[in-house]
Amino acid sequence: MECIFVFIFQFKELAQAYEVLSDPEQREIYDQYVEDALKEGMGGGGGMHDPFDIFQSFFGGNLFGGGSSRERMQRRGEDVIHSLKVSLEDLYSGTSKKLSLSRNVICSKCNGKGSKSGASTKCAGCQGTGMKFSIRHHGLSMIQQMQHPCNECKATGETINEKDSCPQCKGEKVIQEKKVLEVNVEKGVQNRQKITFPGEADEAPDTVTGDIVFVLQQKDHSKFKRKGDDLFYEHTLSLTEALCGFKFVLTHLDGRQLLIKSIQEK
Repeated sequence: MECIFVFIFQFKELAQAYEVLSDPEQREIYDQYVEDALKEGMGGGGGMHDPFDIFQSFFGGNLFGGGSSRERMQRRGEDVIHSLKVSLEDLYSGTSKKLSLSRNVICSKCNGKGSKSGASTKCAGCQGTGMKFSIRHHGLSMIQQMQHPCNECKATGETINEKDSCPQCKGEKVIQEKKVLEVNVEKGVQNRQKITFPGEADEAPDTVTGDIVFVLQQKDHSKFKRKGDDLFYEHTLSLTEALCGFKFVLTHLDGRQLLIKSIQEK
C-alpha cells in the first residue's frame, strides 16, 4: 500500500485560492460551480464528480501535480532479492554457483491476454487503472491519499469472462517456469556485494520486468577474519613458544601450506 501525504495548496495555489475566496463575487461563482457539479454528480446520469477534478477545472492544474491519477502507466515489476551464502574461500578464490528458481512468464498461448479471444472487459471497480484510491482529511491543511491494488481485478485493470479464459494459464495471463541462473562470484568481492540479473524477475502484462538480485552473505570462518582487503589469522601460542620461538604450518584459503616461524626459531 502506498501512502502519499500532500499539502492541499502550494504557495502559488494558495495565492490563487485566497484571491478567489476572499472576493465576494468570485466566491459566489466558486460556490455555485461546486454546488452545480455536486448536483450533477448526484443525479442519475453521470456518477459522482471527483472533487480534485473540480479543483483542476476551476483553479487549473492538478492538485497533486502532473497528469491525472486515472491515467494508466506502465509499471515496473518488483525486484526479487535472494541472499546467497558464500564462504571466505569463495570470496578469496572466486567461484560459480548454479541456482534453480521458479518465476512467472507471459503465457505463450494467449500472449498475456488471459482469454482465448484476446478480449477483456474494463474493471468496474477501478475503471481500468488497476488501482483504487481513498482520501482521508487531516485537519484543514492536509489530506492523505491512500492507493492500493484493486482486489476485483488483481491490479490488472481488466476482468475476463470465465468461459473465455485461456486453457493454459486459466486467465492468469502468466505461467510458471523453472530457470537456472549461474552466479559468478569474482575474486576479492566484498561481503554484501550485489550480483544483478536484469529483467529476470517475474513477468506480467504491461509491466517492465524487474531484476533478480543476489546479495552475497559471507559465512564466518574458524581461523581467518577479513577486514577490507586484508586477512587476519588467529593462532594461539604457548608461553614457551612465545618466549623461545615458534613454528607452525598455516593452511591458506586457497589450500596452500605456508610455514610460519619466529625469528628465534631456526
